[in-house]
Amino acid sequence: MSTAPPLDLTRFARHRLLDGVTPIQPLARLGKQLGSVEIFVKRDDLMGLGGGGNKLRKLEFLIAEAQAMGADTILTVGARQSNHARLTAAAAAKAGLACELVLTRSVPRDDEDFVHNGNVLLDTLLGARVHDVADPAAAMPFLQHRTASLRAAGRTVYVAPFGGSSAVGCLGYANCAAEILAQSEAMNTRFDRIVVPNGSGGTQAGLVAGFLAMGRDPRVVQSYTVLAAADKAHATTWGLAQETLASLQPGRKVPGDAIVLVDGQIGGGYGVPTDAMREAVRTMASLEGLLLDPVYGGKAFAGLLQDVRAGKFAKGAKLLFLMTGGLPGLFAYRRAF
Repeated sequence: MSTAPPLDLTRFARHRLLDGVTPIQPLARLGKQLGSVEIFVKRDDLMGLGGGGNKLRKLEFLIAEAQAMGADTILTVGARQSNHARLTAAAAAKAGLACELVLTRSVPRDDEDFVHNGNVLLDTLLGARVHDVADPAAAMPFLQHRTASLRAAGRTVYVAPFGGSSAVGCLGYANCAAEILAQSEAMNTRFDRIVVPNGSGGTQAGLVAGFLAMGRDPRVVQSYTVLAAADKAHATTWGLAQETLASLQPGRKVPGDAIVLVDGQIGGGYGVPTDAMREAVRTMASLEGLLLDPVYGGKAFAGLLQDVRAGKFAKGAKLLFLMTGGLPGLFAYRRAF
């Protein structure tokens, strides 16, 4: 198997938050049950800081950007049970920055577990100041007002993008693409598909940009949208991939067909439980002892299971599912199970 050309990220500032490479593990019992494919997981849930999760890859570059501008405070916005918010709080604590989170009630749930448990419990333990803004449409105006107030008081504020998904944040998953290629070569195998959830689009965009920068086919990456409708998610992801690739290799263009995205798992909306999600979470837990989150990984894995059972992957295909973390969300969704 040929060695992938190197991906040079040394010119980009990076604040290390990960302890090293996250493992790739086979799902032997699940693969045996399905009978037609081999399934592996990339354990991006196994990161030590703040409970772990994919946002830490993005935050390595975002925190470095904040430090480069001399920031003493970081602000970001997300849903009430945002994994990005939790990990921004954790990364800020590690880096010695004050953190403020603007959290919206964008999911139609108001039970005690959802409002006060899960990620939002950890946000406060991690030292973040939480602003509860009920209306999602009011979040950005509030964020802008709060940012202006802090700056007027002499603070140097860095505003992290929604989901950590900017061209800078996406560098974390361009790096992950190189990591996956190195691991697959060490395993002497080739993955026919790398499957991810698509929320703010940055995970898929970074992987696509990374594979393109290394001369590999980006269409190996397939996502299941869990936040936006397919056309909007596609446009957002393509735009982020283009910005990220341009920062890696100026002048390069992302082909229109580079973003492979599947709809059909959102159900009643972002963060709204579905029967398919519940079945996927239970299947992964009961067969492999691994815990998916109910908002991102659970719905994406439900889509993968559905497509495997429908025969949409060739017999014997090797599929790599990216576990993006979000375990605290299970406690917020206790009633859904």
